[in-house]
Amino acid sequence: MAGRIEDYALIGDMQTAALVCRDGTADWLCLPRFDSHAAFAGLLGAEEHGFWRIGPAHPSGAVPPRADRRRYRGDSLVLESEWDTPRGTVRVIDFMPPRDGAPQLIRIVEGVSGRVPMRSALRMRFSYGRVVPWVHKVGDRTVAVAGPDSVWLDTEADTFGKDLTTYSDFTVSPGERVAFTISWQPSHREPPALPDPEGSLEATEDFWREWVGHCTYHGPYRDAVIRSLITLKALTYAPTGGIVAAPTTSLPEEIGGVRNWDYRYTWLRDAAITLSSLLRTGYREEARAWREWLLRAVAGDPENLQIMYGIAGERELGEAELPWLPGYENSVPVRVGNGAAGQLQLDVYGEVTEALHLAHMTGLARNDYASLLQLRLIGYLEDHWTEPDEGIWEVRGPRRHFVHSKVMAWVAVDRTIKLIESGDVDGPLERWRELRDDIHRDVCERGYDKERNTFTQSYGSRELDASLLLIPQMGFLPPDDKRVIGTIEAIQRELSTPDGFVLRYPTAGHEAGVDGLEGDEGAFLACSFWLADDLAMIGRVDEARQLFEKLLGLRNDLGLLAEEWDPHLKRQVGNFPQAFSHVPLIDTALRLTASSAFGG
Repeated sequence: MAGRIEDYALIGDMQTAALVCRDGTADWLCLPRFDSHAAFAGLLGAEEHGFWRIGPAHPSGAVPPRADRRRYRGDSLVLESEWDTPRGTVRVIDFMPPRDGAPQLIRIVEGVSGRVPMRSALRMRFSYGRVVPWVHKVGDRTVAVAGPDSVWLDTEADTFGKDLTTYSDFTVSPGERVAFTISWQPSHREPPALPDPEGSLEATEDFWREWVGHCTYHGPYRDAVIRSLITLKALTYAPTGGIVAAPTTSLPEEIGGVRNWDYRYTWLRDAAITLSSLLRTGYREEARAWREWLLRAVAGDPENLQIMYGIAGERELGEAELPWLPGYENSVPVRVGNGAAGQLQLDVYGEVTEALHLAHMTGLARNDYASLLQLRLIGYLEDHWTEPDEGIWEVRGPRRHFVHSKVMAWVAVDRTIKLIESGDVDGPLERWRELRDDIHRDVCERGYDKERNTFTQSYGSRELDASLLLIPQMGFLPPDDKRVIGTIEAIQRELSTPDGFVLRYPTAGHEAGVDGLEGDEGAFLACSFWLADDLAMIGRVDEARQLFEKLLGLRNDLGLLAEEWDPHLKRQVGNFPQAFSHVPLIDTALRLTASSAFGG
């Protein structure tokens, strides 16, 4: 059985990623890309669906011992796990070197004290646990082959096969190191080069040390910000600059429920806000790469802008279910692909335009096509902003006139007006100023409940929505506007959990709710960070800081966050780790640091 979501660590090479549990089991790994079929799918099933465990030997049938300590080595993505056993202490070092050839997962076992018996158990299963490979020896190497895939195991330790699993039993003494490497290669190609585990370890640490050195944030929350930045970098597909929302699929928003989605794609919304956080902390190269990815993905067809694309810009992301996988803690269905790619979400135009505006304002070298794209996006919005859509939360029910979507349409027009006013491009300035005023008036008249002094989720509804917290952050209204303060306080009353975290919107349990789905979900961490931001903006800085520090306390021991927090089970839920949680963590840290600097 898979561990709790917060029991996992992330390692990756900026093309794919693995999740390693506290007991030393790699339960999730897609090869060769984030969105490829999983070779280890035990996270969504059982050991029969693929895993790789390295840890102290334990009796057959017994629960594998959990590491007594674990950490990332400095500011890197190199994981160290340590076990204290009756026979001594042992350390396992797990990492994936930034790729210069075949993708590799390297695991180095190091004796610390005593003589500790160890076991490696590797069960390769391709196609999300459904395909059993042919495993055989090629010289001193072990290879697992099925269809287009091959995975090569290299180690100096002796190995043997049993029950369709490759084992190695060995003992380590103080200072002794035993390395294991798996490398993926297309099965029709020559074998991958022999690995150099120690050299790769040094190069991987050097890479992260150099990358982190570019961070310009040095405030009181630096450790949390750095770990979030490293996580965002790890979720970036290096060859193209595309950023995945998370490296996993179908980790449930409600344990045992149906809200299980595939997040291994590039949402324009998530990527745009990630870009803004990277820019504000000194990472201009990542911003440039994302802008180039965006221009390639949208190409000459901005009128048909999708809300998400594949990590190389693919448009077809058809959704399917994998019935042979029982799901994480029996949460089904397990889905791959994402049908929301075909939805209309007007807010995306605002997020993309805001990201392009920020890149322009921070001095990123001008790209004429980026400016042209921005003008064409507004041209589309001019004709379509009055339409209903599926909104930021990708409802599977009827389209509505979501207030957040209209606000972000206003943002798109406003930022483009600023671009024209800067003199860098030409456009119908007066016409779009009128458009901006029209959208603003429409939202304030039709999306605002005067009796309750709050904006609502959609025109004519009474439901609230935590995305309304972005109204002051986007500059739609000033923070001291009574309607903004009323909305913040209404969300605190109606959408907050007892411990002060924020739900996205009301759900309806066993009935279909406003999103067209049955079931409930946890507190949405991004929205909880947004509340902290808003509290700081309206002068309630101490309250904002208290909420922020409570949110930091939800991170696992390695500083990682999933999408949501279950306030009843007191555990993380949703895909993990989640860019949409780590980005607002960075933004709120920056805002609170600035508030402190100015005496807030």
